[in-house]
Amino acid sequence: MTREYDASPDAKRRIDPFMVAVLKSRFEAIVREMSLVVMRASRSAVIKNARDFSCAILTFEHELVTVEDALPIHVMSMDMATRPLTDHFDDIEDGDIFINNCPYTGGTHHADLIMAMPVFIEGTPRFWAVALSHHADTGAPAPSTYLPFAKNIFEEGMHFPCVRLVRKGEVRDDILRIGTMRNRVPDLWLGDVHAQLGACRTGARRIEELCTRYSEQTVLDFIADWFDYGARRAAAAISALPKGTYSYSIKHDPVPGVADDGIPVNVAVHVDPEAGEIIVDARDNIDCVEGGLNLSANTATGSCRIGVFNNLDASIPHNEGAKSRVKVRLRKGCVVGEPSYPVGTSVATTNVNDRLMIAGNAVFSEMGAPYGQAESGSHLPAGVGVISGADPFKGGKTYVNQVFVGYAAGGANHGHDGWLTYCGAANAGLIQLDSVEVDESMYPILIEERGVLQDSQGAGEFEGAPAMYGLFRPIGHDMTIAYAADGTTFPPRGVLGGGDGKASLTRRIDADGSTEDLPAFAEEIIPDGSKLYFTACAGAGYGPPSRRDPQRVADTVNRGWLSQARATQDYGVAFEDGAEPGVLQVDETATDAMRKSASEKARP
Repeated sequence: MTREYDASPDAKRRIDPFMVAVLKSRFEAIVREMSLVVMRASRSAVIKNARDFSCAILTFEHELVTVEDALPIHVMSMDMATRPLTDHFDDIEDGDIFINNCPYTGGTHHADLIMAMPVFIEGTPRFWAVALSHHADTGAPAPSTYLPFAKNIFEEGMHFPCVRLVRKGEVRDDILRIGTMRNRVPDLWLGDVHAQLGACRTGARRIEELCTRYSEQTVLDFIADWFDYGARRAAAAISALPKGTYSYSIKHDPVPGVADDGIPVNVAVHVDPEAGEIIVDARDNIDCVEGGLNLSANTATGSCRIGVFNNLDASIPHNEGAKSRVKVRLRKGCVVGEPSYPVGTSVATTNVNDRLMIAGNAVFSEMGAPYGQAESGSHLPAGVGVISGADPFKGGKTYVNQVFVGYAAGGANHGHDGWLTYCGAANAGLIQLDSVEVDESMYPILIEERGVLQDSQGAGEFEGAPAMYGLFRPIGHDMTIAYAADGTTFPPRGVLGGGDGKASLTRRIDADGSTEDLPAFAEEIIPDGSKLYFTACAGAGYGPPSRRDPQRVADTVNRGWLSQARATQDYGVAFEDGAEPGVLQVDETATDAMRKSASEKARP
């Protein structure tokens, strides 16, 4: 049963506002502690280094209480992954822990193992402590967790469609045997699973302690007030937006054999300021494709919400009350919607899902400045590919891991340039770049270069972030890499007069110096002696470049992200030597003359 949340200014207060602030912080601290357990106890680099995991607390009725440093795509529809547990099990007991990674039972995609533990207070289930981790391998036919060519779930890795892993505190070894038998790196998988177990148990213990200290009723009253507050804040923010229905279209790159012409993504947003509600409609999209690019109902729902919250005040709590002010409309059997069994959803958290979130960010720009965001870069360039092979320094032992050597950049919004370490809309900058030294110590690779590609960003009054590039190679063996570099054909576009960002690129450099541009979606073998070069997508610009503050242009030039030539060409800014050697400053007289001339030429 879903409760009603009171968004009115005179909503009933159950506990003192000071206590609301205290308990809010205590719940956030519990989630932070759970996250630390996952990060420190996990074994795979994709979790412990890149932080591709999230923890959260939900009520036992599946309402989102709190998240802290969580990836948006993991948590904005996490209730969809826990609701089936109470549908499938009528004998949930204290000490039980469940796992779910199946999109057809509410999961995101098969690589995200969602672990949920009921929290009992005085014999009554009150909360769920949830830990989600993206695992390095799931036993798919190919050594990757992203399979754009997998037509159905039978071509993906193992699915646990709401399975009880722990019964009354006792781990079921038979379930773990299934997982380890179907995994290329079983020790890694098992270690990561135990890290999640530890996080769930830590969360449950801390919630029990909280209810003992402040009383169960006080905590439950806090939850009710907290959800009302979230609804009230979200409704107030929506009431300040221009009323109307706005639409935006974007397109995922062509994927040979899956979507030869690309996948269009359309989204419409209906803003009702009087009701303090937004409806996001993603039903006007094509049917499911024969590949792994279809979204799950979880990711499609969450991504529609994320686009809205990215355009509201960041201080609004992302709890169930706030979520209730955003309604989502999806269609069954749709590539952006609820998939029809058994179509593939292996890439449901990135790619087409990124495009949906990017459209959700950008659609608000149809309201005009200062609303909306320019398009950001997309996921899965080769810099975040899944690498695998036989490690020559460990007796040929198999390794599989997703690296984060370099990833996509963020688009600009009003008042802010794009975020360099953005990665993708699903992550909102929370996925961390790998340490070069740590990657090289864990895997038989050498990362020769990683940097910022000058002049790649979309120009604008507010500038997109430039692209990252990198060059790495295997040592003493042939390395396989799987990637899905969206943004190679259709790079990020600017809004309200902003310029486009640079496209992604993947290239192999052989020992003799010859080069070959590689497909955007592929599983490639990089032979010993060859190197892999990539550029990720740059972010797009927001607003006309002619309005950019010349000093901000000079700052970007002095940082090395923008050349003098491009600064003059795109922004009409001239430079002269500054007081400090090697630092340029704006030549205000020449800049004013150039911009005045350009403005006169632009007049009809």
